Amino acid sequence: MRRSHVTIILITVLALLTSACSSTRMAYRYADWGIVWWVEDFITLTDSQKAELSQSIDTYRQWHCSAELPRYADWLGSLEADISNPPLEAQDVARRQSELLLALDRMLVEAVPIATALLATLSDEQIDELSRNMAANQAEKEAEFLDPDPAVALQQREQRILERAERWLGSLNEEQKATIAAWNRARGDQTDIWLEGRARWQQALLAVLQERQSETFGSAMERLIRDSAEVRGERYEAMITQSRPALASLMSNLVTQSKPQQRSHLTTELAELRRDFEALTCEG
Repeated sequence: MRRSHVTIILITVLALLTSACSSTRMAYRYADWGIVWWVEDFITLTDSQKAELSQSIDTYRQWHCSAELPRYADWLGSLEADISNPPLEAQDVARRQSELLLALDRMLVEAVPIATALLATLSDEQIDELSRNMAANQAEKEAEFLDPDPAVALQQREQRILERAERWLGSLNEEQKATIAAWNRARGDQTDIWLEGRARWQQALLAVLQERQSETFGSAMERLIRDSAEVRGERYEAMITQSRPALASLMSNLVTQSKPQQRSHLTTELAELRRDFEALTCEG
């Protein structure tokens, strides 16, 4: 998922989690198995690789649960307060964006050695499998998001944004719908750039994997993971740079244009999610 999804009510973190409290708790507790299954969508792991990855993810989850979950609860509480005390200015949103991106970077720092250790053990056959599966997945994404008719593709992207916004705000009013439509039109060929950057990153990964036994492999993997925007190319970097203030402005506008009932709906959803984080424990 792209960092630019910090948009509508900072959906990056929120959209990664299910809406219901019990579902969120279950999803978090079984996230380690979900990650293994996701990896195996691209690579058929050996028993030893799977066991090592599972152990690494368990250690990672223990760190994340103890160090990061309390931060998430505090972050959501701050966001609730921001929304409950309008106006919500773009600079307020930008501050929350920055906090979220710092959290993401902390997660990436912890993830680098796990990914590096696993990828260093891949056989040539597994890398060939990874290459084929990434290419197939990329083709699926292009078929899903790139319609031959630019007007249709634009409308599809707008519909996805509307659905995300309605998830957190409830039914949108006409002013909000118009704001989203204008914001979407201004994004130009953002989807194309995202997919182009995604393909570039995948090719960079395959190139780095050819040197997986070298002393520089770890640093190369860290760059791929932590500096992925740079790896994805100048157009992608420029898009991210332009998107963040635009996203902050969009959120500010949507909340400013919201009715009391919508803000109540939003803060209720955020409060439920915050309580869910607070209820999670680091046991088993």
